[in-house]
Amino acid sequence: MTTASTPFASAPSLRQEAGVIGLVGGAHMISHFSQLLLAPLFPWLKDDFHASYAELGLLMSIFFVVSCAVQMASGFVVDRFGPRPILFAGLALLGLAAFGFSISTSYAMLAAFSVLAGIGNGVFHPVDYTLLNRKISAPRLGHAYSVHGITGTLGWALAPAMLVPLTLAFGWRTALVCAGALAFAVLAVLWIYRDRLALPVLSAGKPGAPQMEGGSMGFLRIPAVWMCFGFFFCFAMALSVVQAFAPEAARQLHNVPPDLVALCLSVYMLCSAGGMVLGGFLAADPARCERVIGVGFGFAASIALALGFADVPAWSVPVLFGLMGFASGTGGPSRDLIVKRAAPANATGRVYGVVYSGLDIGQAISPLLFGTLMDHRQYAGVFIGLAVVQGVLIASAFNVRKVRRTVLLPA
Repeated sequence: MTTASTPFASAPSLRQEAGVIGLVGGAHMISHFSQLLLAPLFPWLKDDFHASYAELGLLMSIFFVVSCAVQMASGFVVDRFGPRPILFAGLALLGLAAFGFSISTSYAMLAAFSVLAGIGNGVFHPVDYTLLNRKISAPRLGHAYSVHGITGTLGWALAPAMLVPLTLAFGWRTALVCAGALAFAVLAVLWIYRDRLALPVLSAGKPGAPQMEGGSMGFLRIPAVWMCFGFFFCFAMALSVVQAFAPEAARQLHNVPPDLVALCLSVYMLCSAGGMVLGGFLAADPARCERVIGVGFGFAASIALALGFADVPAWSVPVLFGLMGFASGTGGPSRDLIVKRAAPANATGRVYGVVYSGLDIGQAISPLLFGTLMDHRQYAGVFIGLAVVQGVLIASAFNVRKVRRTVLLPA
């Protein structure tokens, strides 16, 4: 086997690598922040645009379907032109989409800017992981994945925390203008420190560059790539259930007061970020990644079943959400590492583009399935489904290790 990893001429310093990790993490935060630009504002948008919740939910589906398509294609662009210009373009599009939402006067305009936001969001995973995998040394890579996951989680938490108070004080249009300004502020920081994000393009056409059997599409023959795709599909379905339906289902089952219901998702996200810190240390040994995922999501599935069947007091529901989030978070860095182990070095962007498109597809499909359960008042079924998805997720992680990794052939 011939590798294409870029060797470090000298041992990189902690400061150098921390700078790269921080810049990539900041961009990733904006990506996740932008995924929830509209959802916290649904009550206001519903009244102003005379739209149903189903119509507003369709805007989210448009976003994730477009993001999925772009994510699969952007991996090839990243491998061809390098990650830095693609990252800048993605951030700019997210900022422009936020500004576009703020001036929208019809549902059609909201849909059009949802397409623009989906295009911008679709580039981040191929870009981020190409930068981290090639610029961060192996001993710190697990911690880099941990920070990457934490910043994404904080982006999800920041969106409602920022947009709702601004909407209450100044209106939803002003809130979205502020969201766009935040995206361009992060873009400005990345532009100032752009030299830290520079990477030479690993061109397969250069003499001595590693080649893969099957050409540029040869990575699609790697069984582990598709097993990772399935893993991320299940991961996204589970996350979507927690974000959209689990707090309300818990309220119905356990008579949770509205103020505690509002805490459930925030507690889950913050505790998930804490779990990722621990997960960064656990991922230091790549050989145990699947076991870390199995234990973490196994414990999370047990809590989901307890929420669905056990008679728990209302005050304990946010605590259980926090424990479920922490357990899920511990598997985050290991989750990213199993993809790296399945990706040929000269096809990193393409592999991450295909694999992480499973996130968008899962988040687009999950609301349709679990929303039907909610409409039929099958609140316990929501938690049963969540536990089942987490169980399949564990099985898919172990299957990744069993399938053969395609060997790179010398040019």
